[in-house]
Amino acid sequence: MALVSVIIPYYRKINHIKKTLNSVFKQTFQDFEIILIYDDELKNDLKVIETLVKNNAKVKIIDNLNNIGAGASRNTGIKNSSGSVIAFLDSDDYWEPDRLEKQLKFMQDNEYNFTFCNYRKKNKHKIIDVVSEKDKISYFDLLTDCNIGLSTVFVKRNLVDENLFPTLKTKEDFVAWLKITKKNEFAHNYPEFLVEWNYSENSLSSNFFQKIFDSFRVYYTFLNFNLFKSLYYVTLLSINSIKRKI
Repeated sequence: MALVSVIIPYYRKINHIKKTLNSVFKQTFQDFEIILIYDDELKNDLKVIETLVKNNAKVKIIDNLNNIGAGASRNTGIKNSSGSVIAFLDSDDYWEPDRLEKQLKFMQDNEYNFTFCNYRKKNKHKIIDVVSEKDKISYFDLLTDCNIGLSTVFVKRNLVDENLFPTLKTKEDFVAWLKITKKNEFAHNYPEFLVEWNYSENSLSSNFFQKIFDSFRVYYTFLNFNLFKSLYYVTLLSINSIKRKI
């Protein structure tokens, strides 16, 4: 199996990062590197993280001078990585110990270039199982419904364009998946729960109005749809997102 580059942007998740890193360190498949992009102009957490990964040759830390956002930080991580498979992990999410082994074998056995898995969304009150209804997702499927969790994705390097992620506060991963699937690639689902995704009520990803605004920008700015077509797809995307939560 191939070397996997695990891209982790970091911004003020000190209560999670140790568990996040350990969930990668303890993988049954060990041919990986971690590119951690420290994206906080305040350097309070940097020494703590450096201590956590001290003398670990698998980890490279890139310290951004200024906060540039998660999407741009992932682009930086990709440019500084060496793996033939790129994996994404947010700094407050966790992997099951056999995640790399299982999903890589799934890719290799089926010759897939782009895969994702099911995940569990955890908040203070409950855990929600997020399951893909489809075995494979096309570009046209994604236009109306995106249920691919960022920390569940593995993609072959040859599909990753420079600046894969745009400068959006949210939905930057949605643009990335659209870019990849527009190349006549499918996103293939590995139907096991291999990731725990942590939901924070204060995070950008939980801000409803920010997500609506960024969804519009996805269609209008990045896909160059006209105003009415963009509003139409924002409506469909929002309806499908609400359906999943009911």
